[in-house]
Amino acid sequence: MAVGIEERMVPHMENKKQDCKKIEELKRQYAGSEMSGEQVEQMKKRIEEAKMEKRNESRKMHTVRNIVAAAAAVAAVFVVLPNTSGSVAYAMGNLPVVGKLVEAVTFRDYQYDNGGHAADIKTPELTVKESDTEQMTDTEVQVQENLKKTTAEINAEIEKITDQIVSEFEESKKEEEGYQEVVVKHEVISTTDDYFTLKLMCYQAAGSGAEWDYYYTIDLKTGERLTLSDLFQSGADYITPISENIKEQMQQQMAEDDGKMYWVDNAEVPEWNFDKITDETSFYLDSDGHLVICFNEGDVAPMYMGCVQFVIPDEVVADIRK
Repeated sequence: MAVGIEERMVPHMENKKQDCKKIEELKRQYAGSEMSGEQVEQMKKRIEEAKMEKRNESRKMHTVRNIVAAAAAVAAVFVVLPNTSGSVAYAMGNLPVVGKLVEAVTFRDYQYDNGGHAADIKTPELTVKESDTEQMTDTEVQVQENLKKTTAEINAEIEKITDQIVSEFEESKKEEEGYQEVVVKHEVISTTDDYFTLKLMCYQAAGSGAEWDYYYTIDLKTGERLTLSDLFQSGADYITPISENIKEQMQQQMAEDDGKMYWVDNAEVPEWNFDKITDETSFYLDSDGHLVICFNEGDVAPMYMGCVQFVIPDEVVADIRK
């Protein structure tokens, strides 16, 4: 089997080199000052083709690895652990401690692989650590109540997302032809004494692939869900300085790396250009307290760039941060 993998790696590496050449050529065309309407449409088509080819190669290699790992296994595996109790979920492991108040557990683990359709969906659930209210101040009691409400709301949102993904996968696997893979996993990121963020990562491939992420941040001081505007002084314009800094970072990255490409400041395809963030733009605070703005595939760049993030320097928003 090892020989087979090495043989498959040769064309994979050649295709990767070809992809890089295509990307470089597309970037040069995108940066051009004069393009006809027909050239713009041709460029759009080639970008889509390059993106799909890159994704297809990635999925093929992933499939090869899966086949090798499952060579001695049965042809089809189907395991579903539906809505379990909190105590059972706790025993399942995957229990990163979040601050002193909240835990993340795997609530449901959905696994399926029949060689043509594969799913690995782990649904997280946030639980609030119970404390003796008699030993707590009124403020602490209120924070705990807020946490219970906030985590319940987040859990409902996550369950709705994963239920829909499972439902769509169940329908798709009825088709004998084709290939599909879905993956849902989670990660607790940048936990501090003041904040915690749960990242839900979703990936779906059927020919080409796409990833999209969700970020859930809770203010542990209040027990409430944190919004972008909560970080800034009332009435302050935080959208403009953050957006302008992101554009500067995009331009700098493209100038330093020919393989990077963002939709920014191009008169030929203005409908693609990144303009500004919104109150609903995804974000989190890293371990150093820096604001990180997050975009999904295709939001501000060609999809081959994947999900991208921008760390906003403190000085950009220092005057308006709370």
